[in-house]
Amino acid sequence: MNTVIKDREAAVAQVQGLIRDIPDFPKPGIIFKDITPLLGDAEGFRLAVDLLADSIEGPTPEYIVGTESRGFIFGAALAYKLGAGFIPVRKPGKLPSEVHACEYQLEYGTDALEVHRDALHQGARTLIVDDLLATGGTARATGDLLRRLGAEMLGYSFVIELTFLAAREHMTDAPVHSLIQY
Repeated sequence: MNTVIKDREAAVAQVQGLIRDIPDFPKPGIIFKDITPLLGDAEGFRLAVDLLADSIEGPTPEYIVGTESRGFIFGAALAYKLGAGFIPVRKPGKLPSEVHACEYQLEYGTDALEVHRDALHQGARTLIVDDLLATGGTARATGDLLRRLGAEMLGYSFVIELTFLAAREHMTDAPVHSLIQY
């Protein structure tokens, strides 16, 4: 939206070239996709945000919803670019007003997310943004919170998707977009 990317494939490759693999982090056998080199490269970061904006189809979101914490980085930048509001979804106990909470399953246990009860108006057009789609638990929990608030879910947008985890197959409530797939 409002961005002209002449060669999308080359732009995605440039962004992907700024993501590094960190083996055995946070535990042995995991290859962590580190976005800090991307964030530190002004042109690459701007390009990633432009690509996210360019991938939005249909109505413009009124609100970008970012999940703690790396979703805040891309989500806030995208909200600024689109002229949209930004809604943070946080871990429990971090928001100062009344919240809706949603518990979700992790591989070994549970976690929870919260959003302010008055964050959105009924029917607000929302887009969930995060850096990484792995198992999809965080994104689905965020979607559940938005539905409780009466929001219209336009979709999910990620910089990176780990396709071998097949999270997309369980996210049928709204379109899923990712810039880079591994």
